[in-house]
Amino acid sequence: MTAGIQEHIDAVAQFETTDPKAIEAFRIQYLGKKGILNGLFASFREVPPEHKKEYGLLLNTLKNAVNEKIKQLQSSSKTAVSQNSIGDLSRPAFPVETGSRHPLTIVKNRIVDIFSQIGFVISEGPEIEDDWHNFTALNLPEFHPARDMQDTFFIQTDPDILLRTHTSSVQVRYMENNTPPIRTISPGRVFRNEAISARAHCIFHQIEGLYIDKNVSFADLKQTLIYFTKALFGNTKIRLRPSYFPFTEPSAEVDIYWGLKTETDHRITKGTGWLEIMGCGMVDPNVLENCNIDPEVYSGFAFGLGIERIAMLLYQIGDIRLFFENDLRFLKQFKATL
Repeated sequence: MTAGIQEHIDAVAQFETTDPKAIEAFRIQYLGKKGILNGLFASFREVPPEHKKEYGLLLNTLKNAVNEKIKQLQSSSKTAVSQNSIGDLSRPAFPVETGSRHPLTIVKNRIVDIFSQIGFVISEGPEIEDDWHNFTALNLPEFHPARDMQDTFFIQTDPDILLRTHTSSVQVRYMENNTPPIRTISPGRVFRNEAISARAHCIFHQIEGLYIDKNVSFADLKQTLIYFTKALFGNTKIRLRPSYFPFTEPSAEVDIYWGLKTETDHRITKGTGWLEIMGCGMVDPNVLENCNIDPEVYSGFAFGLGIERIAMLLYQIGDIRLFFENDLRFLKQFKATL
């Protein structure tokens, strides 16, 4: 009997492989329920008493040898698999592409940085807004015809609740909770019930600015706009055209001189060289009163621009829908900040 066990001990010592399947077969052969070791332990009761000690010692030696061999083989197998998977260490590695910022984020951060350098702080507010903050407080009472300027998404169950159409609602909330002097910009997503096309989208992003203090004049507004346009577009001219916004009086559209150097310049400026970039004006006294600010003591100006429009100009992008399609071929082009 003991000779048979010694033969198994010798066989275990000589067995070598790195094949995981062969190692598993070896394990089952010796340690499985119907394996060799279980059979030998079952035969222990039939061993004569005078041979039990020798038989038991050899049996334990075989068991330990099997367990050690399995650990050794499994370790060798993992090393072999690892080396094969690594391959030639002298070969060049595969390049790992770094992520990139969304072009709208790049432009927004640049605009925020420009205004933060002259003391403007960031204010934020809810995208689901009530009628008071989105319309009424901004000099747009119920049935005011100027409400038709903005096609609004109303919440069907409550006509007083809507998706904000501009970030001016954030400025109203800021004025309600802060006393002048106020100098804030409000970046955020806004919503209009418009058909999606290459030039328009039902979701877009705005940055609106507000400055309120004593003796603020239109000249202060103009100097702020000159500072901003030079910082973002370079040393370019601006012009102000009279316009209408319910919450500012007087109101103006701001154009920059883009130039007529290329065919694209002619196309986007319609041959004039001028491009509209934002609206602005002096805050209407009614808006100040609605926010509990005395218009006899304080005055201010406001401005607003669309981030998509600015990004389309700076990057010469012809279709606003590209910003929302999450196409990596488009997005990975924007590695560097402005």
